[in-house]
Amino acid sequence: MPLQGPSPIPGDLIEFFRPVYQHWGVYVGQGYVVHLTDQDGWISISSAFGEKAVVRKDHIDTVAAGCIYRVNNKYDKKRSPYPPGKVVKAALEQVGEQLDYSVTSANCEHFATELRYGNRSSQQVDQAFVAAGVGAGVFIAAGLIAGVLFTSIRNKRQNQ
Repeated sequence: MPLQGPSPIPGDLIEFFRPVYQHWGVYVGQGYVVHLTDQDGWISISSAFGEKAVVRKDHIDTVAAGCIYRVNNKYDKKRSPYPPGKVVKAALEQVGEQLDYSVTSANCEHFATELRYGNRSSQQVDQAFVAAGVGAGVFIAAGLIAGVLFTSIRNKRQNQ
């Protein structure tokens, strides 16, 4: 099992470590995560090409797809999280919804942090812009290309 650290409890933010970026979701209990992703449920960054993504409820091991993941309620010391029941209810109410997607302003991390704290935040986007400045476009483009490649590889494996 690729879990690092303590087991999640309902309402926790889950960070999945992908090769180029981190994917985020909200743990809703019984081994399930609600996350903003593509139709296949594996990679959210590929949604950027269509500017739409879907909210899915998937088993945490399916979302991890062999990658390491952990509980990361990273803003709890700076912001008051909503009660776990409210986070879970809000997450489950959005399952099946198709939402606008933007790598820089409406990605999976924005989705998850808004559910837990009421405010959208994406530290990885913020860090990319601060660290890279103008080069942030290169980071995003590389992530998009990687997303397409991973989706293509995954689809080929499923078709075999």
